[in-house]
Amino acid sequence: MKKIIVPVDFSEYSERALQTASYLAKFFDAEVLPVHMLELSNALISRSESAVNEQTVFYYKLAEKRFKEFLDKDFLKEVKVTPIIKHFKVFSELNALARDENADMIVMGSHGATGAKEFFVGSNTEKVVRNAEIPVLVIKNEAVTTSFKSAVFACDFSDEDIEPYQQAKALLAQFNCTVDLLHVNTPNSKFRSTKEMQEKVANFLQKAEGSIANLDKVHYVADYTIEDGILEFSNVHGKDVIIMATHGRKGLQHFIEGSISEDVANHATLPVLTFKI
Repeated sequence: MKKIIVPVDFSEYSERALQTASYLAKFFDAEVLPVHMLELSNALISRSESAVNEQTVFYYKLAEKRFKEFLDKDFLKEVKVTPIIKHFKVFSELNALARDENADMIVMGSHGATGAKEFFVGSNTEKVVRNAEIPVLVIKNEAVTTSFKSAVFACDFSDEDIEPYQQAKALLAQFNCTVDLLHVNTPNSKFRSTKEMQEKVANFLQKAEGSIANLDKVHYVADYTIEDGILEFSNVHGKDVIIMATHGRKGLQHFIEGSISEDVANHATLPVLTFKI
C-alpha cells in the first residue's frame, strides 16, 4: 500500500478517518492524501466567468487555510501528507482521483444516515462505496490506532466473492488478523438448507484456498435481514472489522435491488472494509 485517500470536511468524523489513515500509513510506509471538495453550487457556476473565478479563488484560499489548521495534528508528524483541494460536487468523483493518483485505499469517516434522509439522499459513505474501484475503509465511532485482530467476511459464497475474499485475507494477513466467514440465512427466496450451504461453502473454500481446512472458521446465523444478521454477529463475537464485497450497482438496478454492503457500511458501529466485485 502506497497511497491512502481521506475525504476531509473538517468534521470529527473526517478527523477519525485521518487518524486511522495515519496509522495505516506508518504501518505500510504509505502517503496520505487528504482531499477536501469545495462542492461549488450550481448558482455560483451559472454566474459569469469572471465572478466564478473570483469566488472560486476566495473559497479555495479559505479551504486552504482551514486545511492547514486541520492537518496540524500530532499523529501526522511522521507521515508524508499531500493535501488536495478539488472542485468536486459529488463524492462519486473520488474514484476518478483515486485512479489518477493510483491510490490503494480510501479511508473515510461516517456518521451514517437514517430514515427519509437516507432514502432520498443517501449518505456520502454509500456514494463512495458504490463508486470506488479500490477498497474503502469506513470509520465510525473511534479511529483505528491498533492492528485489527479479528475480522468477519460476510458473503453468500458465490464465485464472485472469491477474489474480494482473497484480497481481504492478503491485506489483513499483514496484521496477523484472523478472518472468519459468515452466511446469514433469511426467510426469503434465497433461503438454503444446511446441506445446501455446506456444499456451497466447501466449493467456495476449495476454489478460494485450495482446501476446506478452514471450515471451522465459517459461521451460519439466521435473521430476518442479512444486514441485521451481520451486525448482530459482529457485535456479539467482538469483531474488529466487517468485510464485504460490493457490486457497485447504480441507477435503476440500485434502486430496485439496493446494496447490502452500503447499508452495512452506513449503519454499522464497527469499521467496515469493502472490496469491489
